[in-house]
Amino acid sequence: MAKALFIKEADLVKNTAISGNVDTNKFIQFIRLAQEIHIQNYLGTDLYDKISNDIVNGNLTGNYLELVNDFIQPMLIHFSMAEYLPFASYTIANGGVYRSEASNGSTISKEEVDFLVQKERDYANYYTNRFIDYMGNNASSLFPEYYTNSNEDINPDKDTVFHGWNLG
Repeated sequence: MAKALFIKEADLVKNTAISGNVDTNKFIQFIRLAQEIHIQNYLGTDLYDKISNDIVNGNLTGNYLELVNDFIQPMLIHFSMAEYLPFASYTIANGGVYRSEASNGSTISKEEVDFLVQKERDYANYYTNRFIDYMGNNASSLFPEYYTNSNEDINPDKDTVFHGWNLG
């Protein structure tokens, strides 16, 4: 099944501090990663697949289009930036892993990158809280897929608190 991106590269440039001259290939995978990890987590598998299929088939309309434009895209924009920022200055090539140096500036510390990541995560959580509130009031009547997940499907998460990574 084809999966569509819920935002365009230009949405990231237009709505964040990322420069328009950053090569799309440097951040496109982080949009997909943020969408698959964070957005699918809050939509659940069935609603995520419905929206993805509608985008692929060119028939995203009505309440679903409104949901994507008003709630999902702002979440995804900032989750994407939170995922991209730690890798923004690195390039992996045949010769190894390189850290890019600014020609007319200086690189920032890990603490400064962490601060920017946290700011983007805060923005994403704000929009996620709005999404969760909206879904709590409207999902049963407008988005039945929100409640139809079963078996190995991801059930929608209704908690925006990031508890860190659990690797055990």
